Amino acid sequence: MEEQLPHLLAIAILTLAAVTMGMVMVRLKQPPLVGYILAGVVLGPAVLGFVPRVEAVPLVAEIGVVFLLFLVGMEISLKAFIADLKPAALTVLGQLLLAIGTMLIFASVLDWTMQQALLLAFVVTMSSTAVALKILEDIGELRSELGRIVVAVMIAQDIAIVPMLILANSWGSGISFEPSTLVTVVLAVGGLAVFIGVLGPRGKLHFPGEVHIMGRVEMVTLTALAVCCSAATLSGVLGFSPAYGAFLAGLLVGKTTLRTEAIDAMEPIQGVLMVLFFVAIGLLLDVDFILSNLVLVGLFVVGVLIVKSLANIAILRLVGCSWTDAYQAGLIIGQIGEFSFVLAAVGLANGVLDAAGYKLAISVIVLSLLLSPIWMSAVKRVHGASKMGMESLRLALVFAYSDEVDDVSRAQAAMVRGFKFSKRVVGHPQLLQRYASRMAEARRQRVLVAKAEAAAAAAKVATTASEVGEGTTQLLQQHDNGNVMRKEQQEQQRG
Repeated sequence: MEEQLPHLLAIAILTLAAVTMGMVMVRLKQPPLVGYILAGVVLGPAVLGFVPRVEAVPLVAEIGVVFLLFLVGMEISLKAFIADLKPAALTVLGQLLLAIGTMLIFASVLDWTMQQALLLAFVVTMSSTAVALKILEDIGELRSELGRIVVAVMIAQDIAIVPMLILANSWGSGISFEPSTLVTVVLAVGGLAVFIGVLGPRGKLHFPGEVHIMGRVEMVTLTALAVCCSAATLSGVLGFSPAYGAFLAGLLVGKTTLRTEAIDAMEPIQGVLMVLFFVAIGLLLDVDFILSNLVLVGLFVVGVLIVKSLANIAILRLVGCSWTDAYQAGLIIGQIGEFSFVLAAVGLANGVLDAAGYKLAISVIVLSLLLSPIWMSAVKRVHGASKMGMESLRLALVFAYSDEVDDVSRAQAAMVRGFKFSKRVVGHPQLLQRYASRMAEARRQRVLVAKAEAAAAAAKVATTASEVGEGTTQLLQQHDNGNVMRKEQQEQQRG
């Protein structure tokens, strides 16, 4: 027992730190997963060194993903997803093709193999479901048209991870594409399509033995675990990814009468595993690697966030979304997601990524998630601008960052005044004209917003005054009626 005390102490420290950092992030209205990652970073060998690197991260990751995909499968509304299937699938396909093209360019410059380029393309394609849902919840759009678009894309990505994992598991150092791998992917995608097509139109199915299971928490939990693990094992034996089998099992259970109770039973288990997973990822972050490769890591992080967001906006616009929904949804899914950790771990295990490539991938993923609060702030500002009816992305950004625009405008005005002599001597009227037009446009936009707010306030005052006037009129009429009645009574008494 004494030999296990250090491990128990490490678990106690990690869980306490994860809870504390998660509470801090929730208090700051940020995704708690950021706190879990920070807890691992601070306590791990990169900073304080209280907890050594966890060797069981791949196992924890695989089990966590199996349960996560089982839960995702149960929660998916197939009817709603089928309605949004085409735009969501086209969006994910466009994201993947752009990511592959970008990574192939990097591969030609950095001497990467084809497998490395494709794996990193898979990594940057995935977005964080937890962060996306948190943003939608914070801006009150989870059940709106915008929320429906984002959720559909996230579900499509969750489905796309299945063939990605199958491909990644089939690769190794120097191994090319094989016909068997292609057949496996085709069978997996085809089987998934048939599964969704058959289950989608059907109503609720009765789970075998549901009378003896429903209402008993321990029986529901054991049944869900048995179905999940059995399907994952069978899928692995048949040559598919265990996560693929778990996802199909989740879809099947989600169409049965056991769905609600199974979700309630599995969520705590899956939640604990994912917390451990994110904490373990924080332990893996190599701060020394980031500091020694600061420029490369910084370029990748900034490039991924900016390029991915712009690409998302363009793709969503092409598939038929409005500008308002496109640029909000594009920002919401602009970071890299939790499944990317799993893809990077699979790449390291199969030799597709070396230690440096794996550290680069982990660094970019972790930093993109840690920067999600800034991204959330940007989304909230743009969302506020879109509510003013601004369809232009440029004008929306000007309104969203009006305070910053004021500062820049004042600085530009000072520059114009300071360089009047330079204008006469050197002569750059076009530059100054451009500065002036930008300031005028920013002022014009602020005036329009102020007028709209003033009109709304005036309308509210007018409505209130009208209501007060009507109430006063009614009181006067009642008073007059009362006087008339009293006079009639007095005349009757005299008579």
